[in-house]
Amino acid sequence: MRKTLIPAQRRERIQDYITTHKVARLADLSKMLNASEATIRRDLEKLEDTGFLERTHGGAVLSQRLSREPEYQQRLRNSPHEKRLIGQLAASLIEDGDVVFINGGTTTTEIIRHIRPSADITVITNNLFAALEIDDIGFELILLGGIYQQVSLSVGGFFSIDNLKQVYADKTFIGVDGISLKYGCTFPTSAEAEVVRTMMGRTRGPVYIVADHSKWGTVSNYEAAKIEKIHSLITDAGFDMNARQSLSTQSVEIFIAQDNISDTGYHKE
Repeated sequence: MRKTLIPAQRRERIQDYITTHKVARLADLSKMLNASEATIRRDLEKLEDTGFLERTHGGAVLSQRLSREPEYQQRLRNSPHEKRLIGQLAASLIEDGDVVFINGGTTTTEIIRHIRPSADITVITNNLFAALEIDDIGFELILLGGIYQQVSLSVGGFFSIDNLKQVYADKTFIGVDGISLKYGCTFPTSAEAEVVRTMMGRTRGPVYIVADHSKWGTVSNYEAAKIEKIHSLITDAGFDMNARQSLSTQSVEIFIAQDNISDTGYHKE
């Protein structure tokens, strides 16, 4: 017969497990620790109060803190294949006649890269990298003015906000530094968060968050939007299943970008 652990021992084991695996299912923890799911749920509540984890539907995810924005070249090396698939899928949702807001970031650069050059659309962005690096841009591309953000290769501040307040978009695609059920969509800088909040507030149609699986559970300094403000999430197949269920309960439509999934390259949940 297995020895029953005291609460402190259980929570230490839970912390070790989630530190290693980043995510955990309630049923798996219950089996591993020989404790009821109700008991494990209380343990997760206690650990959530410390800021170590965030509970999700049927489990928990490690709460990863991002206090500084990574260098752009560093971000380019993270999940490039997944970002390409996400960008390709997001671009396919843009229709002729659309006016689209797209913020800065490596994943959103992939969206702009995959828009067909002949598309009859207008893209408004603070993403300087995309404008400089993509050669074949046949659609109308409007760059926001503002204060240059060297780390993210984007612009922000008063001029960017003033530009955005002069136009409405049909759709918005937002790349985030972190997404969390409890803390929403977050960014390391107030300038980027403010640009995103303004884009979302000036959008007449859907707001799509584009984020690879590594962004789930990451929390940065500045909130741009709570989960209930998001219409859809476009992500990759590595995105945690418990997280998908948790977001679905918040009425977030989820698109999973994958290779060789019918003619669309994705499936929707």
